[in-house]
Amino acid sequence: MIRILANDGIHPDGQMLLEEAGYEVITEKVPQDQLLQELPNYDVIIIRSATKVRKDLIDGCPNLKVIARAGVGLDNVDYEYAREKGVEVMNTPAASSQSVAELAFAHMFSLARFLNHSNRELASGEGDFKALKKQYSKGVQLRGKTLGIVGFGRIGREAARIGLALGMQVLPADLYVSEADIDIELFDKSDIRLSIHIETVDFAEVLRKSDFLTIHVPAMEGALLGKEELAKMKNGAIVINTARGGIIEEDALMEALQSGKIGGAGIDVFDNEPTPRKDLLTHPRVSVSPHIGASTIEAQRNIGLELADRILAHFGDDK
Repeated sequence: MIRILANDGIHPDGQMLLEEAGYEVITEKVPQDQLLQELPNYDVIIIRSATKVRKDLIDGCPNLKVIARAGVGLDNVDYEYAREKGVEVMNTPAASSQSVAELAFAHMFSLARFLNHSNRELASGEGDFKALKKQYSKGVQLRGKTLGIVGFGRIGREAARIGLALGMQVLPADLYVSEADIDIELFDKSDIRLSIHIETVDFAEVLRKSDFLTIHVPAMEGALLGKEELAKMKNGAIVINTARGGIIEEDALMEALQSGKIGGAGIDVFDNEPTPRKDLLTHPRVSVSPHIGASTIEAQRNIGLELADRILAHFGDDK
């Protein structure tokens, strides 16, 4: 029997698929410091971002055949080493794309209309209603604005789809993608479809022209947006990071926010999770969320089903 440790959980629908196929699925979490003792009893481990599977753990688990990451990034897995050892490594890059892109726009709308800060002040009862109305009456519309997208993979293309539907000009940049066709379909009217061809541009052009800039790139060495890059952006531009902590250099971002160079920032991922710096969390022009990009009911179901299908395909009839 194939034994699976879903150490960071799995959607019930995905678990049901695996169990109906005769696999044993254990969802009780094993602490990181106890995995080396427990994981040798399993053929598969399913993880999210919390559990780390490094070289020492791979070496200590000769029965391990699959490392399944419920999400996009693999920065918590020594995946190249695992594959060298014959361990299959899989993730779910498509399942949560729409959820992450929608969260990026939730932050854009929040910052464009000052919802992040007016909500705090109005709910606290400390501000005068009329004064707050005047203070927060200079918001902007997204329609007609330029949306810069750094990283034009699945999530970046979902962001483009939303931006185009809103009437934004879309400027994507990507090291490996030169063009893409973005299809926009109306709900429940699959016969009505609009296809728009978009070509990527230089990163420098995206920085210069973006009113809103959203980042969708994998983990990388160093920051993508530091002091130099932020200085090249439009005055008052809004930046969004739902990708990885460290993609935007937080000291540089705070300096740009304080000076007014950057008009706002929507942040879902942080350098020091789970204890982000307080001055960033409380800044009046920052909209924050606790790393929930892929955390929707629909995305988690899709992730669970995709992982189950891929695990079943890997083992075939071997139970």
